[in-house]
Amino acid sequence: MGDKGMVIVGAGEAGVRAAFALRERGYQGTLTLIGDEPHLPYERPPLSKGGEEAGTVRAIVASERFAEAGITFLRGQRAISLDLARHALLLEAGEILSYKRLLLATGAAPRPLPGLAISDRIHVLRTVEDASAIRRHMRKDGRLAILGGGFIGLELAAMGRKLGTAVTLFEAQPRVLMRGVPEKLALALQARHAAEGVELLCGVGIETIADGESGVTIGFADGRQIKVDALVVGIGAQPNTRLAAEAGLAIDNGIAVDRHLATSDPHVFAAGDCCSFPVTAYGGRRVRLESWRNAQEQGSVAAANMLGEAASFDAVPWFWSDQYDLTLQVAGLSDGATSTVGRTLSPEAEILFHLDADGRLLAASGLGPGGAVARDIRLAEMLIARGTRPNPAALADPSVKLKSLL
Repeated sequence: MGDKGMVIVGAGEAGVRAAFALRERGYQGTLTLIGDEPHLPYERPPLSKGGEEAGTVRAIVASERFAEAGITFLRGQRAISLDLARHALLLEAGEILSYKRLLLATGAAPRPLPGLAISDRIHVLRTVEDASAIRRHMRKDGRLAILGGGFIGLELAAMGRKLGTAVTLFEAQPRVLMRGVPEKLALALQARHAAEGVELLCGVGIETIADGESGVTIGFADGRQIKVDALVVGIGAQPNTRLAAEAGLAIDNGIAVDRHLATSDPHVFAAGDCCSFPVTAYGGRRVRLESWRNAQEQGSVAAANMLGEAASFDAVPWFWSDQYDLTLQVAGLSDGATSTVGRTLSPEAEILFHLDADGRLLAASGLGPGGAVARDIRLAEMLIARGTRPNPAALADPSVKLKSLL
């Protein structure tokens, strides 16, 4: 075992941000970043949001920056066990790393469909290799099926239509984006997909999926069948907690951390998609987020606390999705809202504000072209964080600047 230093497992946004934040904060000791993929750390949003060529990796940082910062980056290596008592991490190749502080930024993995194997025609999306495999089916004479009407499924549907692919999307729920997105905005996106030529089938039951040499045949509960070139399963993600759970760390919809991102072992922290954390603005309610910005911000906070600070992660949950020319942004958690106030920014852009029974702003959701809703959603985040009770009439009036309500 080497000298005790800082070790980070997971080379995504959270892990990379934490590594460089440690150096920026003056840490000069041994620092090791471990990634289980063979690539440089890369950005994942472009994999489903379009605009990238199949197989293209958009690196988070250039390779030379690791050497410049004195960060040992171990790529293509997997951590297989963690000994909390000995402060030791065992890698698949047999190397044992000793740590002073450890950060688990292990991310999440696509939720599998029981009994369905991944193949040349059946895919999930998490890695750049997954994206490349899916895009090989996106062509003008191609036919693609997508199971799941969440963000990944809808973004892939939009990408497929841009490339001229015939797309059929299945969602078991009555509408798309049932979790976390108001019905009005979800239905507006659903209508846009239909207008773009996506065949949307909501509230349908799939009985059979047959993977054959010439395509994938999908059978429905009512006896109908369709045949497509490929199927993408996008039914959510589950946090990668195996390493933490086998070591005995507390698990609660992810690796459970406190407001300082410390796990049940004070020498081990967790950040990003793999962890659940308490949200101050909602009375300590525990949530887990799969968000690029959340991963970045938690990486910075985790780095500070690995160095002995007591920084709190108090950010309001936020996420976004790009589909065609539209951007959806949601800040906060609307559970518990008893009223909704709409603000029309333009014929194409609208924001919904969600208030509780006491008039406190719980969440804001916006949909519009490009960055039409971005500024107001950012201001709404600030209002939510401060626990404000804004005048509903002011929220509804686009001539009243949200900044004035702060």
